[in-house]
Amino acid sequence: MRLFVGFAKKMRESGGESMEIRERLLKGDKRAAARLITMIENNEAEAVEILKDMYGHTGKAYVIGITGPPGAGKSTLTDKLVKHLRKQNKKIAIIAVDPTSPFTGGAILGDRVRMGDLNTDPGVFIRSMGARGRLGGLSEATRAAVKVLDVYGADYIFIETVGVGQSEIDIVKTCDTTLMVMVPGLGDDIQTIKAGIMEIGDVFAVNKADRDGARRTITEINMMLDFNGGNWRPPVIPAVAINNEGIDDILEGIKNHMDHMKETGEFNKRRIANCKFEIIDLVRQRLMNTLLDKSKREKRINELSGMVASREMDPYTAQETIFNDIK
Repeated sequence: MRLFVGFAKKMRESGGESMEIRERLLKGDKRAAARLITMIENNEAEAVEILKDMYGHTGKAYVIGITGPPGAGKSTLTDKLVKHLRKQNKKIAIIAVDPTSPFTGGAILGDRVRMGDLNTDPGVFIRSMGARGRLGGLSEATRAAVKVLDVYGADYIFIETVGVGQSEIDIVKTCDTTLMVMVPGLGDDIQTIKAGIMEIGDVFAVNKADRDGARRTITEINMMLDFNGGNWRPPVIPAVAINNEGIDDILEGIKNHMDHMKETGEFNKRRIANCKFEIIDLVRQRLMNTLLDKSKREKRINELSGMVASREMDPYTAQETIFNDIK
């Protein structure tokens, strides 16, 4: 009886916390947003229920992805862009996706070493999230965090990715506008361009444009973009973020892309495509969790793996066997 009473009390407290988070989040409470994102990262089922309940309040924020190779100065550029938008009294949220610590599972760099003075700005919310091994450069919880910060009331949500080169493709399936940050002097620029990452950007910024080779980099990017089709030609904008040079031009490029998207109907098409990707990804995750449920199927998968390794079975038959097991 005592156990039941304790369980019931815990359930009531949990329900009370959920209601409190909902109410505080709608009022723009930073701590409520931080708490809910933590719940999401910890895979708490209650967080999903809160997101389901509050989904109708999302879709208002404009989501900007910032990506590019390591060393391009993405954090500095993000810092300057946000400060310019704050002068317009815009409410900003930043998700900085960092490499994951092998010990804690959290972000290695963390927001403590980024954008220090923005942390004290009441109109800016900053959250570091670990990539957790995702080759796409985004944490699995990133899209859910975007929803939280949308409800929180952010006008703009910046997602700065970890910077892993051409694998960083998920960003385009999450954001409304993707800013690709390039920089001269990082090896063979042509090879970087050929890698396919060029297709991701809606706006290009060549940061550290005071370095030797900047003009060449800008020319090469423009040449490659000339071969791309589509009804939007991404601008290529030189910048020296640390000196605030080119920041207004980049923001204008982002605004022009936003206006173009809305005028041509591409904005709704992109958001529908992003939602489709998210649904498929959620289904894929659930299927994987079902297939690889340790409590039920790990032993079976180990057996099949041994048979494949010894050539008693091929991997294609093994996957068919796994699917037949769950029918």
